[in-house]
Amino acid sequence: MTTITASQPYLSVNNIEVIYDHVILVLKGVSLQVPKGKIVALLGANGAGKSTTLKTISTLLRGERGDVTKGEVQFKGERVDHLTPNELVKRGLSQVMEGRHCFGHLTIEENLLTGAYTRNISRAELKAALEAVYQYFPRLKERRGSQAGYTSGGEQQMCAIGRALMAKPSMILLDEPSMGIAPQIVEEIFDIVKDLNQKEGVSFLLAEQNTTVALRYADFGYILENGRVVMEGEAKELASNEDVKEFYLGVAGAERKSFRDMKFYRRRKRWLA
Repeated sequence: MTTITASQPYLSVNNIEVIYDHVILVLKGVSLQVPKGKIVALLGANGAGKSTTLKTISTLLRGERGDVTKGEVQFKGERVDHLTPNELVKRGLSQVMEGRHCFGHLTIEENLLTGAYTRNISRAELKAALEAVYQYFPRLKERRGSQAGYTSGGEQQMCAIGRALMAKPSMILLDEPSMGIAPQIVEEIFDIVKDLNQKEGVSFLLAEQNTTVALRYADFGYILENGRVVMEGEAKELASNEDVKEFYLGVAGAERKSFRDMKFYRRRKRWLA
């Protein structure tokens, strides 16, 4: 097994280009890195390419008529874009998809148990894994016998994250965790993500439209627009950047300008490298 040094990224996406249906160019030279034990936010408006980037990393893209035509993905120092999603989960990389995708007819606990299907563990170890999830999500323990389809959006999001944790990942790709959830529950979920990061050492790459919340919890951020990385930096620096404030945090002057008019807005042209 490859050993990761302190200077190497845990996850590295290098100059990825993605085409849907052999025609539509969706990602145009996307490159990003996630250091081990960090939370990295992938930001941008709806349709910017955030979900496609995550599905490219987890190799779920193949099921949606998408093709990676350029670039590569490395995880723990090894190229992984040729692997199946199942093989990636076994290596420690799991994705929580946008929209949660819980099994509505199964109970919360049954949903959680499906997350451990890649692990060959004893019944006692399975029970311990469940209890570990319930420690982070006590609300799920209260609703463990309820059908997932009849629980709230926030509870389903917790269930989806808990299901991913049952596979014992070292890294989670989290897609739009705040979508369709009350603000108070969003804060609760992000607090749990931070706890998992700090206490369990789980690395996160989270795609999120709610830039304000994401930058408050993340260590680093990338901003996507039209399939390209147009800005990147430390989360605190992005949160205080005037361009980001105007276009992503909703803080604008009396007259709103377009991106093309912004003097200080520099598009990253790494996709030409």
